[in-house]
Amino acid sequence: MSILPRPARRAPLRQGGFTLTELLVVLVILGLLAGLVGPQLMRYVGDSRTDTARLQIQDFGAALDLYRLDMGRYPTTEQGLQALVAAPDGARNWRGPYLRKRQIPEDPWGRPYQYRFPGEHGEYDLWTHGADGQPDGSGEDQDVVSWQ
Repeated sequence: MSILPRPARRAPLRQGGFTLTELLVVLVILGLLAGLVGPQLMRYVGDSRTDTARLQIQDFGAALDLYRLDMGRYPTTEQGLQALVAAPDGARNWRGPYLRKRQIPEDPWGRPYQYRFPGEHGEYDLWTHGADGQPDGSGEDQDVVSWQ
């Protein structure tokens, strides 16, 4: 009988991967980061909408001033901001449109800006009530106005 050497047993190959514990640790760390960073990110989004509304009101103010130079007065409350993009009835000196786009943009929360002439706080009043659509408020709900 011949004795042949047995083939050497190979150790089972360990496949690369993560253990359940390692995955749970990573998920906990990601959850903590999301909990810390998420609210800060949402605050910046709210601040950016308020800043956008403030800039749009300034743009409207410049367009209203150009309208006044041509027409001798600001648009009436009834004519509203639409007078900046389309000539009101009987407007002979109108040289608009006074805004680049031929439509009046809504505020960053999807509502129309409010306009009044003559104004209670200045020659005209132009404002939006912020995220909640209600007067006053703070943070993202604060009013954005032309007279401050």
